Amino acid sequence: MFKKLEDIFSLPELRKRIVFTVLMLIVYRIGTHVPTPGIDSDALAQFFARQSGNMLGFFDMFTGGALSRLTVFGLGIMPYISASIIMELLSVVVPHLSELKKQGTEGRNKITKYTRYGTVLICAIQALGISIGLESMTSPVGSPIVMFPGWGFRFVTTITLTAGTIFLMWLGEKITEKGLSNGISLIIFTGIVAAMPTAVINTFRVLKTGELQIITVVVVIIIALAVTAGIVYMEIASRRLPIQYVRKGGLGGRQSVGNSYLPLKLNTANVIPIIFAASIMSFPSMLSSFSQSSVLGKIGYYFSPSSVLYYVLYVVLIVFFTYFYTSIIFNPKDIADNIQKSGGVIPGKRPGEATAQFIDYTLSRLTFIGAIYLSAVAILPQLIINNFNVPFYFGGTSLLIVIGVGMDVMNKVESHLITHNYDGFLKKGRIKGRGYV
Repeated sequence: MFKKLEDIFSLPELRKRIVFTVLMLIVYRIGTHVPTPGIDSDALAQFFARQSGNMLGFFDMFTGGALSRLTVFGLGIMPYISASIIMELLSVVVPHLSELKKQGTEGRNKITKYTRYGTVLICAIQALGISIGLESMTSPVGSPIVMFPGWGFRFVTTITLTAGTIFLMWLGEKITEKGLSNGISLIIFTGIVAAMPTAVINTFRVLKTGELQIITVVVVIIIALAVTAGIVYMEIASRRLPIQYVRKGGLGGRQSVGNSYLPLKLNTANVIPIIFAASIMSFPSMLSSFSQSSVLGKIGYYFSPSSVLYYVLYVVLIVFFTYFYTSIIFNPKDIADNIQKSGGVIPGKRPGEATAQFIDYTLSRLTFIGAIYLSAVAILPQLIINNFNVPFYFGGTSLLIVIGVGMDVMNKVESHLITHNYDGFLKKGRIKGRGYV
């Protein structure tokens, strides 16, 4: 292990990326403790203590606890994710955006600019709604959460929370550019991991008071280990399509020169669909939690784990985004064209359109299994909380994100090591899928 660490930090480029990523994540964690002006922190903490097991607690998990403290990063990175979802959907139906996606780097830069504008708008709406809602709320003992209500507080809160999310968006882009892995995913990963010590402390506290039985903790740990093993297996599972490369022989015949494989992951979309779906599902519930409106309260109920409709909508969204995101990042026709140009062929399939159709057919079946897997992982947290009364928001969603991002970071580090002729974390080099379907 120490030899591996020595190898990692002996590469200047990799060392710079690791140090940069760690420093940026430290900045993020510092920001989650900088409070928004005009808030009674104690009263707010007491209010959130009653929300730990519902969708508000789920949203707080994605912000790394910043929402429960209403810090400058209180909205987290979710508004940016929501804006990205909207832009991806619009790019399918709006011709102008579709053309921009085909223009390469220049077109992507314009779409990124529109996404940023959308993020600002979503942040402003959410922040204003939260500030208005907090003014009418009190702690369980009756203490007001907002010390000086009014438009002054609303304006400052809206500006503060919006600026915080914009800074997080910039931070995530810089980590993606100069650090390890996807910056947005790493920010969410860091927030979830940072909440784990508090969850452990709360568990021991309620065990000591008798509110939680030891058998419940044992069952939750067993479930967590089983889910972890299942996630790891499913994340590395893939279908390998054989590819045969050929060339013309000396007498005009065709001679085989080698075989290769096209790996199709079972879960091509990774954690993105579940994050997209969660951002949509948590928004109405969050607004209803900060509002006294009976209409919003009713809407919030249908978007909470107490409603059967919640589970139905959640699964539908996950399945939709799994197929949608997979279709964006993986184009069977382009893959078939690349195989044909490189002199390859899938045995039994004609080059070109027939190969593309076969890849698309295979990918569609794998995506269906992946969507069901993601749906099962997503609804597990609510089932655990509802049946075992866990004192913190725990379940498959957080585990999926932590494991998925962790494996992605390991893959990036291994790529750098192997590129510079070092062994990876494993003796055989890169992490390989071992579950073939």
